[in-house]
Amino acid sequence: MCKINSPDDVKSLKSEEIPILCDEIREVIIDTVSKNGGHLASNLGVVELTVALHRVFNSPEDAIIFDVGHQSYTHKLLTGRYDKFSTLRTKDGLSGFMRPSESEHDAFVTGHSSNSISAAYGIFRAKRIKNENGTAIAVIGDGAMTGGMGYEALNNAASAKGNFIVILNDNKMSISRNVGAMARCFSLLRTRPKYHHFKLAINRFLFKIPYFGEHAYNILLRIKEYFKKLVYRNNVFMSLGYNYLGPVDGHNVEHLEELLKIAKEYNRPTVIHVITTKGKGYSYAENKPNSYHGVSPFDITKGADISAKNDFSSVAGLTLETLAESNDKICAVTAAMTEGTGLSVFAKKFKNRFFDVGIAEQHAVTFSAGLATGGLIPFFCVYSSFLQRGYDQIIHDAALANLTMKFLIDRAGIVGEDGESHQGVFDVSYLTGIPNMNVYSPSCYDELKYRITETSKNAELCAIRYPRGCENKNFEVDFSGNFTKLGTNGKKLIITYGRIFSNAYEAYLKSKKFDVIKLNKIFPIEQSLVETVIKYKKIHFFEEGIKSGGIAEHIGNLLLENGFKGEYKITAIGGEFVPAGTVIETLKSYGLDSEAFFDAFKEL
Repeated sequence: MCKINSPDDVKSLKSEEIPILCDEIREVIIDTVSKNGGHLASNLGVVELTVALHRVFNSPEDAIIFDVGHQSYTHKLLTGRYDKFSTLRTKDGLSGFMRPSESEHDAFVTGHSSNSISAAYGIFRAKRIKNENGTAIAVIGDGAMTGGMGYEALNNAASAKGNFIVILNDNKMSISRNVGAMARCFSLLRTRPKYHHFKLAINRFLFKIPYFGEHAYNILLRIKEYFKKLVYRNNVFMSLGYNYLGPVDGHNVEHLEELLKIAKEYNRPTVIHVITTKGKGYSYAENKPNSYHGVSPFDITKGADISAKNDFSSVAGLTLETLAESNDKICAVTAAMTEGTGLSVFAKKFKNRFFDVGIAEQHAVTFSAGLATGGLIPFFCVYSSFLQRGYDQIIHDAALANLTMKFLIDRAGIVGEDGESHQGVFDVSYLTGIPNMNVYSPSCYDELKYRITETSKNAELCAIRYPRGCENKNFEVDFSGNFTKLGTNGKKLIITYGRIFSNAYEAYLKSKKFDVIKLNKIFPIEQSLVETVIKYKKIHFFEEGIKSGGIAEHIGNLLLENGFKGEYKITAIGGEFVPAGTVIETLKSYGLDSEAFFDAFKEL
C-alpha cells in the first residue's frame, strides 16, 4: 500500500497484485476508522470499484465524483494521501469527504447526498465547451438514488453528447436487482466485452454506408430497444435514453475494468450498474451494514458498540413514542435517518404512522405539510445540516399556511469530526427569517422532553433544535417560560441558550457577580425579554451558531431600537465554515467553552 503514491502506480500493477492491494486497503480503512471513527461499511463496499476506476480512467483529467463523499476513502489512499490517512477526520487532517482544497484528484466538494450526477455533468459539459480531454464519472448509490436531485440530473444529462458515465453502486441500500431468467441471461450477455466490441464494430460499419447505413442502424436500434424493454421493462435509465451496462459484480476488478473500458468507447451517456456488498471484508460490517455506516472509534476484534445509547436523539425518539401511545395523530417522518434520529422503536411500534421517505428532505417537508393539512401532527426528525435542502418547502409549504408541523432538528450546533458539510450552525439564521416559525433550543434531556410534549399540544409551527451526543447537565433551572434569569447583579449580563448554557452556568457558579439569561424559546423574541435585558449596562451574547442572522444580532437590534445605551458583545461563529475537530476542541477554538465564559465574566 505504501508503494501507491498516484493512480499511475495502480495502473502499473499486475492483475495478480490487485486482490492483495484491495486487502491492504481494507486493512488500512478498518484500522484508521477504528481509531478515528468515520464511515466504514460504505467505504469497504467500493474498494474494488475504486481501484478499477483508477486503472481505467486518468484522474484528475477524468473527474471522478463520489456521491456524498463518504465512499471516497479508497480514492484518497490511491491518490497520494496514504501517508496522511491516519489524520482522517481530525483537526487539520484529511476530510472524511471529497475536498478539492485537499487534492487535485477531488474534483468537487461533497458531503451531502444526490449531487454527483449534476456536478459531474456540469464538469463534463465544461470540458466539451473548452475542448479539454477527459470525461466525468459520477459514482452514486448507497441510498443517494432516493434523492430527487439525482433524477433531475439524470433527466438533464441524458442529452449528453459523449461518454458521460454514471456508476450506480447498488448495495441494496437504494435500487433492487432485476429479476427473472431472461433478465439474468441478457445481463450475462451485456457484461461480456466481446458483445459490446461487436456492437460498436457493426455501428461503425453501418455508418460508413452512404444513406442506407444510417437507416439500417435506426431499424436495428429500434428492434434492439424493443427487446430490451421486454426484459428491462422497469429500467428507468434506458427509458431516459442511457446506454445501460450490467449488473456486474462490484468486487471483480477484471469484469469492472472491462465494462468501464466499454463505457469509455461509447459516444453517449452510460449507466453501469454495479452490485456491491456494503461492509465487504469485515464480518461485523457485512452482517449489520446499517449499524456500521458511520461509527465511533472501536475495538477491531470486538466490533463497534452499536447498542442503544442515551443521547439527545434517543430521548427525542422515546418521547415521541410515549406521546404517540396516547395521541393517534402524532406521526414521525425521517429522511433515511431512522436510527440516527432515534426512531427505531417508533418505526416498529407505529408502522402506520412512521415514514422514512429516503434521502429526500424537500419531499419530507412537503409530505409532512400534507399530513398536517390532513389533520395529523407530523414531527419531521432531521439533521440540522440536511434540513438546509428543504428551505424552500419550509417557507412555501409549511410556514405560508402556518401548519401544525414540528421539526425536531438533530445535530444542531457543532457536530465535530464530519467537518464543514455537517456542522449544524446555520439553522437558527435561516429559520428566524421565516414568518410563523417558533424556535426552541433545549439544554438538557428533561427540557427536550418538555418541549416536545408541550408543542405536541398546540397548533404552532415550530422547530426544536438539540445537539449531537449526550447532555452535560450541571444545573437545575426552570425552563417552562420563554427565558430563565439567574442572578441579581442588575448591571452585567450574559445571554446564551442550548448546550453551551451548561458552560455559562459553570462560570456563573464560580463568580455570581454577574447575571445569566438562558433563552428557552429563542425565537420570536418576546418584548418582556427586551424589557428585562435593556436595563443592563454590559451584555455579552454567546451563541453556538453563525453570528450573521443569529439570535444575538436579533436581540441586539431590538435593544438599539428600544434606546439601549449600554455596551454589548457577541461571541459566535464568524463568516466561515467550521472545520473538522472534536466538539470540545472546536467549542474551545470559538470561545464557547466554560473557560471562555468565565473569562467573559472577568472581562465584564
